[in-house]
Amino acid sequence: MIKDLIAYLENFTSEQRKTVLDTILQHRTRYITLALEDVFLSQNASAILRTCDCFGIQDVHIIENRNEYSINPLITKGSDKWLSLCRHTSNGSATECTIKHLKQEGYRIIATSPHSNDTTLSEVDLTKGKIALFFGNEHDGLTPEVITHADEYLKIPMFGFTESLNISVSAAIILQTLTTSLRNSPIHWQLNETEKDQLKLDWLRKSIKASQLIEREFRLKQTR
Repeated sequence: MIKDLIAYLENFTSEQRKTVLDTILQHRTRYITLALEDVFLSQNASAILRTCDCFGIQDVHIIENRNEYSINPLITKGSDKWLSLCRHTSNGSATECTIKHLKQEGYRIIATSPHSNDTTLSEVDLTKGKIALFFGNEHDGLTPEVITHADEYLKIPMFGFTESLNISVSAAIILQTLTTSLRNSPIHWQLNETEKDQLKLDWLRKSIKASQLIEREFRLKQTR
């Protein structure tokens, strides 16, 4: 059914657009995901989403314990609509719920924060399984809850007087390095066919004007 609907919707878009969607789908991954804990500056929140889209990261988990995650469309350039954003806002326990959810999905929790047992970026072993990178807010960093429950701790080596990078810069450096390593590895990091179909359908719906009316027409034809 979903493939039939995709084929029908494709009649209402250009060949060039179909090629673009198919090409990008081949590069999308859920092997790496991000969790953003209480990020409150919209320019950082938006820049990270744009970075995720650029490097093929599909899922972003947004944790809102205290701060509302605000997106600036001038910075995202529309990139956020192609991502799968999962908001966690469960009355102060959003971090705990996010960690529990991601671990149930088979992710290793990696805290991007200086720690006594931290791993440098070049030492991250992607062959050990899927990873969820946790980034804290601009002022306080990650909460003790993330630090306590993390499976690993990641840092970017720095050699200047400043001890930390802007969160959006850190995310860009880490994702560029890890996604390059991932794509050059034998790991099966791509989406499965079901995931590709579901995502393509979502993207087509967002790409085509009056897609709801067109889809309704398709479903009426199926019942005749």
